[in-house]
Amino acid sequence: MSPLFSRGTKPTPSCDAPVSKVPLLDIGRENTMLEADILASLTHVMRSGRFVLGPEVQQLEQRIARQCKTPHAVGCASGSDALLLALMAIGIEPGDEVIVPSFTFFATASAVWRLGGVPVFVDIDPEFDKQFVPQSETYREVGYRPQ
Repeated sequence: MSPLFSRGTKPTPSCDAPVSKVPLLDIGRENTMLEADILASLTHVMRSGRFVLGPEVQQLEQRIARQCKTPHAVGCASGSDALLLALMAIGIEPGDEVIVPSFTFFATASAVWRLGGVPVFVDIDPEFDKQFVPQSETYREVGYRPQ
């Protein structure tokens, strides 16, 4: 039995069907129907010069808070910043072990690391139960949110 490929060779397809490339993300296609609205909004903000903490940001935060049925929402520059702020809000400290999914974007573990925490990778499992997480003498539960 031969391997699918060896060093320096390309894999050989196992069938004669044509192989087509599937783009990872086709944002242009997604945005086509919203293009006029997006450009109008960007032009408005650009002309106002209020890129940070302007009225549009405040309106977005209010809409998100209403949608989430919470008193407040905070807009962030990125998902990485959002993760970092959430961990700061619950009091993650240097040395804290934080359970993170093993199948994730690197920013999930990076946010923990930036606060001096230790990411503990676990498999994604709908039956996950925190009772099976090893606990040391210094175990301190800061937060737990089951699905």
